[in-house]
Amino acid sequence: MSKYRTFKNPWWLPTGHLQTIYPYLFLCKSTPSYTRETIKLRDGDFLDFDWLKMNKNSPTVVVFHGLEGSSKSHYASAIMHLLEKRKWNGVVAHFRGCSGRPNDLLRAYHAGDHEDVDFILETIRQRTRKPIFCIGVSLGGLALLNWAIHKKIKSTNILKAVAIVSAPLNLVITGHRLSLGFNKIYSWNFLKSLKKKCEEKLKKFGKGAMLLDVQKTKTIKDFDDLYTAPVHGFKNVCHYWSNSSVLDKLGSVQLNTILIHSNNDPFLPKQYLPDPSTLPPNVHCLYTKSGGHAGFTTGSFPGNISWLPMTIMSFFDSFR
Repeated sequence: MSKYRTFKNPWWLPTGHLQTIYPYLFLCKSTPSYTRETIKLRDGDFLDFDWLKMNKNSPTVVVFHGLEGSSKSHYASAIMHLLEKRKWNGVVAHFRGCSGRPNDLLRAYHAGDHEDVDFILETIRQRTRKPIFCIGVSLGGLALLNWAIHKKIKSTNILKAVAIVSAPLNLVITGHRLSLGFNKIYSWNFLKSLKKKCEEKLKKFGKGAMLLDVQKTKTIKDFDDLYTAPVHGFKNVCHYWSNSSVLDKLGSVQLNTILIHSNNDPFLPKQYLPDPSTLPPNVHCLYTKSGGHAGFTTGSFPGNISWLPMTIMSFFDSFR
């Protein structure tokens, strides 16, 4: 993938953890002006889409955010700002309960949620006949890959290509790493948000026993075992994590795909990444030496996160 601008990590962000945390806290806090569309699901629930101003003659880029992310996430804002400059359409499709208000059902979202991804993309196809591109970040990237694999989706005149950023391709490995060392900080941050939402749901639906168990959880593994897995139809956390992992399934991806991943990603570092030579020619790997998890800050202090959206758009441009 030598045609892409080389990622150069700034000297003042020397570790994968700093490269992950710094942009999350300090970069791209200005969000574009979105128009919100609420979509009713077949099961009675809803999803919120945040759209840029529509241009009927332009391609559309759909962003699937990461765990507890939203249209306000630093990577989503950076992508949308670039789309605005290019006068492309952009939409952040929130997973259930991630748009700033709770969803209506007991269920939420998960890494293998290919049915909701399918509904989202079918809905967006109804809005345009121009090319559609997709970006999945972290958990959103894993859900997008699960959809592509499950549905055996091929690139078409409408759905052109997808970009997968910092996806936890093997949830078993990532889940285990989130319980170790400094990674516990990420787990604590995720759990704080997840448990708050979950506790409100369980109170609403009268699930007292599950509520007491969830309140005691201290790891993502425990939370997924007590809530995510059973509520979404999995036997337990092992079944959920193994079923939603795609590391050994990437050979069946038929879409034009780019995997963008840092070798020092704290959630899934380089020793666990797939060998590009084992993947089909439509699946391209862009592995950077550094960048953290969905970070990729460049430039002199205070830095910027323009490299990621510009690299993704360079990939998409080759399929227009």
